[in-house]
Amino acid sequence: MIKTAAKKAFPLAADGSLTEDAIKAMSDDDYMNDAQLEFFRRRLLQMRQEVLQREMDVKERLHEREMFADPADRATAEEEHWLDLRLRERESLLLHKIDDALRRIEAREYGYCEKTGDPIGIPRLLARPTATVCVDVKGQDERVEAQYRDR
Repeated sequence: MIKTAAKKAFPLAADGSLTEDAIKAMSDDDYMNDAQLEFFRRRLLQMRQEVLQREMDVKERLHEREMFADPADRATAEEEHWLDLRLRERESLLLHKIDDALRRIEAREYGYCEKTGDPIGIPRLLARPTATVCVDVKGQDERVEAQYRDR
């Protein structure tokens, strides 16, 4: 069990880290304490490893050279190649966001909205550990984006 600033004990996962339930059960006074930062650091490092593995798989598929006599097979292979390129681009962007989140943890800026300075909130960070803005700001940004996109 980990003791927090409030002297409460929370259940641990098998690896000794806090569980999601323990993170959710913490009081607002414990927001982004050392245990929570470590929980999210571990989660982000795990995400980073998964992204790197997927990126290696995509690279292997992209380097495969297959010859197709049938034009339909060749078209299918080209479509898969294009999709792999898109996936690689998306994974690269996600990797950048993960690295930025890890940098914010080290700087103890993680968990706070970049625009308002308000807490992002545990539920949002559990759903999207790379979040940089609170849900209110994100909603406002999306409404503005939708307004300009429709024109």
